Amino acid sequence: MKAYGLGRLTKEPELKYSASGTAYLMNSIACDRKDKDKTTDFFSIKAFGKTAEAMGKFLHKGSKILVEGTLQNDTYDSKDGVKKTTTSISVSAWEFAESKGEKTTKETTDNSFLNVAAGVVEEELPFS
Repeated sequence: MKAYGLGRLTKEPELKYSASGTAYLMNSIACDRKDKDKTTDFFSIKAFGKTAEAMGKFLHKGSKILVEGTLQNDTYDSKDGVKKTTTSISVSAWEFAESKGEKTTKETTDNSFLNVAAGVVEEELPFS
């Protein structure tokens, strides 16, 4: 099943390698619901190969990202012998969901239709 998630990484990415040399990364993203209670959901994510390597190189705790992948169920036996199932998003692609210098203020200007932050435009626009 195809899955998309928009959220912030909950911890610093830690790139690891399997015995066969495949890079992998496991983390989770915090996704805010648009409800009156401002609920946050947490989803496990995992990535492999070059996707994992790029995530490990460029992302940090708190990075806001959009992930695309598939939902996967993994089953394992706990220490006490009970069969457990976890669900995670196996990431096939991701991208930054905010620019490095993006501010989270809601300040608008006359240039807000261009999605330009206040004070950024210092010269006259050519099409004004």
